[in-house]
Amino acid sequence: MKKIAFLFLLIGIVSCKDESNKVENKIKEDVTFLANDKLEGRQTGTKGEVEASNYIAKRFEDIGLTPKGTRDFIQAFSFKPKTNPHGEVVFTTNADSTITGNNVIGFIDNNASSTVVIGAHYDHLGFGGEGSLYREKEKAIHNGADDNASGVAVMLNLASRLKVKNTIADVKDENNYLFIAFSGEEMGLLGSNYFAKNPTIDAKSINYMINMDMVGRMKNDSTLAVYGLGTSPIFKQTLKSNNDTFKLVENESGVGPSDHTSFYLIDKPVLHFFTGQHEDYHKPGDDAEKLNYEGMYLISDYIYTIINDLNDNGKLTFRKTKNESEEVPRFKVGLGVVPDYLYDGKGMRIDGTREETPAFNAGLKKGDVVIKLGDSLVTDMMSYMRALSVFNEGDETNITVKRNNKTVEAKVKF
Repeated sequence: MKKIAFLFLLIGIVSCKDESNKVENKIKEDVTFLANDKLEGRQTGTKGEVEASNYIAKRFEDIGLTPKGTRDFIQAFSFKPKTNPHGEVVFTTNADSTITGNNVIGFIDNNASSTVVIGAHYDHLGFGGEGSLYREKEKAIHNGADDNASGVAVMLNLASRLKVKNTIADVKDENNYLFIAFSGEEMGLLGSNYFAKNPTIDAKSINYMINMDMVGRMKNDSTLAVYGLGTSPIFKQTLKSNNDTFKLVENESGVGPSDHTSFYLIDKPVLHFFTGQHEDYHKPGDDAEKLNYEGMYLISDYIYTIINDLNDNGKLTFRKTKNESEEVPRFKVGLGVVPDYLYDGKGMRIDGTREETPAFNAGLKKGDVVIKLGDSLVTDMMSYMRALSVFNEGDETNITVKRNNKTVEAKVKF
């Protein structure tokens, strides 16, 4: 009996080795292609976006996914650009004054009754435009390596892992897997919004959705932000029990500025993974050589483990969360900083400042932690925004920051 048990153990070890040998790791290769100057920033509706969508479709095909678009792997959608910034985009088939984007959709069919959606947006800002934080006069390509070639590369890695897993083990998961590379995210979550309204599978079969947006700049302290933990009761314990690598920053809300929001709004549990903003965010400097590829593979490992852990839990329970975006105060001025959204201490830590802004002119620096603005104490991001909301252009006030364990006071003029 012991010999038989040992034989089964040996077979299992060999099987695992075979699986690991067949799982590809093309994360860096995928980012390098998508963030190349030749694609000119992958703006929705451009030649570069089409070239990127064709590349992703070919990668899906090579991995062995089944096409699940409306035309092979592609789900095209056309829309009229917003003229009113507060209005909604109108999807239309009218060819006049429209832009066409392309979602790329692949499927692993395990003959299951439920499907896990795994997504990431692949579009970016092209040569800049409205969403750019670049202030130089010369036109420059925004390659968007972190935002969001990084998420697409991790998604493709997960597709390979999940496809190989079922091939080697010959045991079908209790979920199917739908992989979606969204376009139009930078223009207002358009691709995911369109899919949610026009799904290429039965929407009722969607179990939960995993989104990866900007997962390429993991810092030395291995901080990883995960949003949507409150959208299903099982998420928090699952993430905690499978984590021995990351310093997790948890956020319960299912609403945020990325594609998971579109699925939360159709009552699906969501998880969104994010390694934080940086000084190259929405600038031409977001290039492939600056990414932490080892960190990206660790994130893929973690998500793969979470998916496997959730596999035998059936259809997950959906739970609505407090919509934090509705509580965000409106403000008429800005400090001109990039906040560190992964900071979990008291105050608002600055991850970068932009030239010729109130923060820059006041001498604020990367790493400073704002603890007081005007008469208001700043304990977190929300209190910082509330403090900022009372000021108008031309106002001057005091600001207090912690810098290298010292308290520094300055004057800031908006």
